[in-house]
Amino acid sequence: MRPLILIIVIITALALLKIYVWDADEASALAGTSATSNRPAGSQTSLPVDIYIANTVETDNTIYASGTIVANEQVELQSEVSGRLIGLNISEGSFVQKGQLIAKLDDSELRAQLKRLDYEDELAIQVEARQRKLLDINAISKEEYDLAMNKVNTLGADRELLEVQLEKTEVRAPFSGRIGFKNISEGAYITPNVIIANLVQTNPVKIDFSIPEKYTNDVQVGQEAIFEVDGVNDQFLARVIAVDPQVDEDLRTLRLRARADNSLGLLRPGMFVRVELPLGSRKSIMVPTESVMPILKGKIVYLLKNGLATETKVTTGLRTDKTVQILEGMEVGDSVIVSALMSLKPDLKVQVQEVVNLEAAP
Repeated sequence: MRPLILIIVIITALALLKIYVWDADEASALAGTSATSNRPAGSQTSLPVDIYIANTVETDNTIYASGTIVANEQVELQSEVSGRLIGLNISEGSFVQKGQLIAKLDDSELRAQLKRLDYEDELAIQVEARQRKLLDINAISKEEYDLAMNKVNTLGADRELLEVQLEKTEVRAPFSGRIGFKNISEGAYITPNVIIANLVQTNPVKIDFSIPEKYTNDVQVGQEAIFEVDGVNDQFLARVIAVDPQVDEDLRTLRLRARADNSLGLLRPGMFVRVELPLGSRKSIMVPTESVMPILKGKIVYLLKNGLATETKVTTGLRTDKTVQILEGMEVGDSVIVSALMSLKPDLKVQVQEVVNLEAAP
């Protein structure tokens, strides 16, 4: 009987001890929660960050763009009149001089008309001479003489018209250049809609390319540009000859046209080119590339102001592997945050742990 009573006493003591320990733990937890809730709001932990203090840097401003080579002059050779092609004095890929005969249409009918007109003109001149003599002796009226003279003038005008029509049976090169592929052969009947061949002038050549609109006031006619093409291990020099008077509203770019020498014939219209347009050296604010973050409409950086991260919208310019040029939004001396960027938000309390330079920036 006694062992049973002893066991009951031990179990009861253990149960009371467990209840006491649980009450003590709960009280401690409640006390901790109360202490946390009563902590001042301004005492939260600051986010440690690195900063870069903005300063001006001497930069070699160069715009990099892509473009296309176009012919200096290009035209589709066509006849102004319809007729049978009796002469095609070109070969594909050949070089022709300005004014050189390209194609000849049958003009036999026009020449026959011109021959008949010669006879009529000769007769009209003789009649006019006789009528003048008769008029001098008052043998005919002035009206009769005027009719004879009008005949001479009319035939002269008809002759000029025929000569113009004869000229139109010849197609001549409007400028010196190289012939492309022929689309017709001798003997074909052609109309003004038929393209005989293309004529392209490839020396010099033009380079069309576009730059961002923010550089509109930095470029001008006469400025030099350097460009490269695939397949040629050399750089070429061009000079800007025209700047588009308006900016492309969709792409926000400004179109430029440059001209380059092509006496070696290495450049062909349609080639893709990589253009470098030097703008000269100037002092600019440069910041680490990682500090500039894109948003829906533009780009931002976080500046350190009064111990808080301040979101600031900026306009960027030239970019290198490690730095970005700031055109608007920052001033010399501003502290831009360059680390823990994914953890930043406006007005977050931050603490500087290191001031870095451009080379040491992450």
